[in-house]
Amino acid sequence: MADEKSEPGDRIAKVIARAGICSRRDAEKLIADGRVMLDGEVIKTPAIRVGENQIVSVDGKPLAEPENTRLWRYHKPAGLVTTHKDPEGRPTVFQKLPASLPRVISVGRLDVNSEGLLLLTNDGAMARKLELPAAGWNRKYRVRLFGKVSQEELDKLAEGTVIDGVKYGPVIADLERVKGMYSWAQVMLKEGKNREVKVARLIRTQFGPFHLGQLEPGHAEEIPAKIWREQLGMGRKKRKRD
Repeated sequence: MADEKSEPGDRIAKVIARAGICSRRDAEKLIADGRVMLDGEVIKTPAIRVGENQIVSVDGKPLAEPENTRLWRYHKPAGLVTTHKDPEGRPTVFQKLPASLPRVISVGRLDVNSEGLLLLTNDGAMARKLELPAAGWNRKYRVRLFGKVSQEELDKLAEGTVIDGVKYGPVIADLERVKGMYSWAQVMLKEGKNREVKVARLIRTQFGPFHLGQLEPGHAEEIPAKIWREQLGMGRKKRKRD
C-alpha cells in the first residue's frame, strides 16, 4: 500500500477549507450531503485527493484560488469560547471578531475565562504547525492567584508536579506583587493543559515570538508576512492546493 503522504494533491475537504468556505469538518459534511463536485462529478468521500489542474465546486460554484497565508494577533476578552460553534450557546471568539477579517481559525485555544493573546490565521496547516508541542514555544501569562503566595512556593513549580494522577511539566513563575488576598505573577510554560493553574485571572501576553503588546481587548492586528516569515524561518511562499 502506498504511503498516503506520497500521493499527489491534498484531500478534498482540506482544499475546501483552505479556500475559506468552511472548516474541514464542515467540508466533510458538505461532501456527505452531495454538495461537492470534482471535475463536474458529485463525490461522496473526503478521502479523494485533488490534483493541481482539477476543479472543485461547492453548490455548483468553483472554488476561488486560496489566499496567501496570513496571521493576526487578537486580544481575546474573557467570556468568549474559542470555537466556531458552541453547543451551550455561549458567545464565541469568531462571532466577535472585527468584520474586516476573512474566515480564520485560531492557533490553539484560550479557556472561556482566559484573556490575552490569541493568534489567528486563514491557513489550517499553519495553525497546526504553530500549536504543535514540537515547536517548543514558550507561552507567557500574567496571572492573579487566589491567596498570598511566596516566591519560594512558586519556585517549586519549576520541578513539575503531579495532580490527580496527571503529570504537569515545569512552570517558571515570578512573583510580581501581593495585594490583599490576591497575588500577581508572571508565568511561563511550554505546553498548557486545561486548568493547569488555578487562578482568579489569566492573561496571555506572549506566544512564542509574538507579543500581546498594547493591543486592546477585542481588537485584531495583522502581523506583516515579512515579520512572521522571519520568526518562523520560512521563505516567501504562496499557498497551493497540491
